[in-house]
Amino acid sequence: MIDQRNVAALLTLSVVLLVASMAYLSLGNITVTPAALWQLIRGEGEAMPRFVVEQLRLPRLVAALATGAAFAVAGCLMQTLARNRLATPGIIGIDNGATAFAVASVVGVGLSLAPSAMALAGAATAAVITFGLSVGGGARGYRFIVAGIGVGAVFAALTQLMLARSAIDLANAAWPWTVGSLNSRPPHATLVLLIGLLLGMPVAVWLARSLGLMRFSDAVATSLGVPIQRRRVQVLVTSVVLTGLAVAVAGPIGMVSLIGPEIARSLGSPRQVPILASALAGALVMVLADLCGRLMLAPLELPVGIVTAVVGGPWLLWILLRSSPSR
Repeated sequence: MIDQRNVAALLTLSVVLLVASMAYLSLGNITVTPAALWQLIRGEGEAMPRFVVEQLRLPRLVAALATGAAFAVAGCLMQTLARNRLATPGIIGIDNGATAFAVASVVGVGLSLAPSAMALAGAATAAVITFGLSVGGGARGYRFIVAGIGVGAVFAALTQLMLARSAIDLANAAWPWTVGSLNSRPPHATLVLLIGLLLGMPVAVWLARSLGLMRFSDAVATSLGVPIQRRRVQVLVTSVVLTGLAVAVAGPIGMVSLIGPEIARSLGSPRQVPILASALAGALVMVLADLCGRLMLAPLELPVGIVTAVVGGPWLLWILLRSSPSR
């Protein structure tokens, strides 16, 4: 009853993620040795390492873990629903919609809601428009992908237009949302994202069984007792909420929603939808990418969105050049 390959994948990803998290807390301009880190865990240690770990690195690590898990779970849900490995929130325009609305809340265009709420509204708007334009093709096929790419391009252009017409100070404040960065995360957005994950992860795990059956034709899934239309709406809503809240923290880092599920699928069993493994893999990718961004050109920092794009770009090309990119 228990798939040993999935259990092994979860244990492996958990161990690697733990090691990466320890490295994240230890490495930087000020190195904290493993012994000093262990003292801090025990509530001891010197003031400077304590300040660096607890005030600077630990909140950023939590943001990296949460955003990586949210992006990857949303990507896994969308890919499985569309039966297409390219159908991630970043590619079908949800990321760009959330980014445009979050930027609008910062630069001030008559919209005064918090960036978290605006990002969520933008993600929902982009998803509704994409599904509306792909009427007849549903959430499957390349019509859905092409519609999403077009919607994402429109929202990206609107974002650039708002930045170009804003004062330099406002444009600088909104800039992290356009490239993806954990350096300028809003103070309360991470807490909202953690609450969203706490509520969204059980829902995603519950949806995974129906999604496994929906890999077959609609007629077969319906005969097995799956309410197709209701499940599609539930998957879409869950993906939109997780993506919108993650964008409100880190900006559009859509490549994580592509890489995370692929790692999970390569390690786990093909018979199940790897929700938990995708969450762990996405968190691992985000932690490693942000760590590389902090260390490669230190003391300068590369935004995590640029690092994931450098890695994810070739990965996307590899998927496109394979004989069959659909699930």
